[in-house]
Amino acid sequence: MNSSNTLKINISKVDKSRIDNVDFNNLIFGNVFTDHMFECDHINGEWQNPTIRPYGPLTIDPSAKVFHYGQAVFEGMKAFKDEQGEVWLFRPEENYKRINKSAKRMAMPEFPIELFDEALHTLVRMDSQWVRPGVGNSLYIRPFIIATECNVGASVSSKFKFMIIMSPAQAYYSGSIKVEIAEHYSRSANGGVGAAKAAGNYGAQFYPTELAREKGFQQVIWTDANTHEYLEEAGTMNVFFRVNDTLLTAPISDRILDGVTRKSVIDLAKRQNITVEERRVRVSEIVEASKNGTLKEIFGAGTAATISPINGFSFQDKVYEIDDQEDSYSARFKKELMGIQQNRIEDPFGWRIKVK
Repeated sequence: MNSSNTLKINISKVDKSRIDNVDFNNLIFGNVFTDHMFECDHINGEWQNPTIRPYGPLTIDPSAKVFHYGQAVFEGMKAFKDEQGEVWLFRPEENYKRINKSAKRMAMPEFPIELFDEALHTLVRMDSQWVRPGVGNSLYIRPFIIATECNVGASVSSKFKFMIIMSPAQAYYSGSIKVEIAEHYSRSANGGVGAAKAAGNYGAQFYPTELAREKGFQQVIWTDANTHEYLEEAGTMNVFFRVNDTLLTAPISDRILDGVTRKSVIDLAKRQNITVEERRVRVSEIVEASKNGTLKEIFGAGTAATISPINGFSFQDKVYEIDDQEDSYSARFKKELMGIQQNRIEDPFGWRIKVK
């Protein structure tokens, strides 16, 4: 198999950037893309022809297996620009490892980490003008792998395409959100692909999330598939509960995604001597904490949203409100996390990686 050291990235640049046509003050998340994209094909057991070229449509056969069996995985990561104009990535090695973990679970070839790193740095550097400085601004980066073999037989694809596309972004959610605790639908099950960033995981969430939105809630907190007694994730984010001054979150399993923001929040909390319990959390425990006043906060954590406070939840058709905290953990962690990401404060963890 080709190693990343023997693969040279072919680069074809745009004649003229589209950046002057973009209103960076009114971005819709994931709706505008930068000038260039990266692609690399896996054929005959080898990754080959890594290319950066102008962003644009793909030509792909309608019989490609990705359309029929959902053999696809993706990642979400961000780049940030500081006030000196330098561009930074946040913990990219975690995304390199996780997309390959997802790929393995979906019977897809792993992508060489060295080539991923080189392609990412090159692509971000080429489109660095699309990364805007300022709090809340970022460049959302979407690496993904899809099955491209032209064959509708129900079997593993023999051909794949790895790509990276990028989109300038502002804050994903503004303000607090309300959620509904799932009592019927589940995000994933034991032995399934919940721990993988598989495309089908997210498509399957859309219907129950739409049902919740019809009732006035922005997201769903998913519960376990077996009993619906335990809280697991919030929408596309990991979820944290603050009971008194203790932070609770579900443990990583084959149902729950090993979120980069999740583990960063846990490290920030521990550094501030906040007690963190990674354990199964019962719905009944959080309902009771809300009733007796010990539930101080709920917030989601994920790459796109960073940290999103939740100011109320519904369970069994009853809504439980959560009062704002003067010194909330969610606000504290978000401020510190964004400060590290944008090179505004010290990075004691070594999470911030300068684009080379």
